[in-house]
Amino acid sequence: MYRATPWLRRLGSLFRATGLQRRLDPAEATGLALTVALAVIFLAGVGFGLLAVMVTSRTGLYHYDAGVAAWGSRHATPPAVRTFQVITQLGSTIVVVTEATLLGLGDVWRRRTWSGAAFLLTVVLGQNLLSNGVKLLVRRDRPPILPPLHPGTGYSYPSGHTTAAAATYAAMALLLGRGRRWPVRVWLAVAAAAVTVTIGLSRVLLGVHWLTDVLGGAMLGLGWFTVCAAAFGGRLLRFGAPVEQAEAEDARAGDGDGDGDRRGPAGEGTLR
Repeated sequence: MYRATPWLRRLGSLFRATGLQRRLDPAEATGLALTVALAVIFLAGVGFGLLAVMVTSRTGLYHYDAGVAAWGSRHATPPAVRTFQVITQLGSTIVVVTEATLLGLGDVWRRRTWSGAAFLLTVVLGQNLLSNGVKLLVRRDRPPILPPLHPGTGYSYPSGHTTAAAATYAAMALLLGRGRRWPVRVWLAVAAAAVTVTIGLSRVLLGVHWLTDVLGGAMLGLGWFTVCAAAFGGRLLRFGAPVEQAEAEDARAGDGDGDGDRRGPAGEGTLR
């Protein structure tokens, strides 16, 4: 133990000198939360890329696509189909745009700032452009389910409904969670994830997407949401603003809202 002490001290000095201590310090603007966000972006990007390779090279999870699609077609009952047809609309463009618009305008009226609306606009428009752009690049055909259980147009990878759900409902949960206690934020995140999973399942079971389409859409949506959340400063949602300025503005705008989870010094990271 005595021999290890100098080595541990040198390791600690290296840890501080390379900036890793600040990177993992929740009290820093580039602290632990931002590190987690960067890790999510990296993992989502890698996962999405691997799925795209599997789809184009017909390897890996690609081999499960046909079996899952066939199982869904065989076990589809009229009540189940009608239920999933309603659920799947929650990921449609018209629904997510309407929801984001109403929530964004409500946030503007409540906080007298456009930051939340700009965040939602960036998330919704960005995910749509990314999803449709990848579809044109991969050009994957949809499952040949006959008769079709639900109309589907365009290419298949990634699932646009799942991408929209993963990005938009996470963004709405983040916006609604500002100034709330952590249990409320956790339940909002769980609700957003549950809606995304349910929409993804509906796309597969209705035969309009392969399993890998849905997984790829979830990765793409989550990654884009995290990019936007990091860029806009997490729950403070002030794009590119210094930490002190962002927190001061958020405190003024949020006076009387929620239960004010704004403890700690002004130096706390923007992405918390």
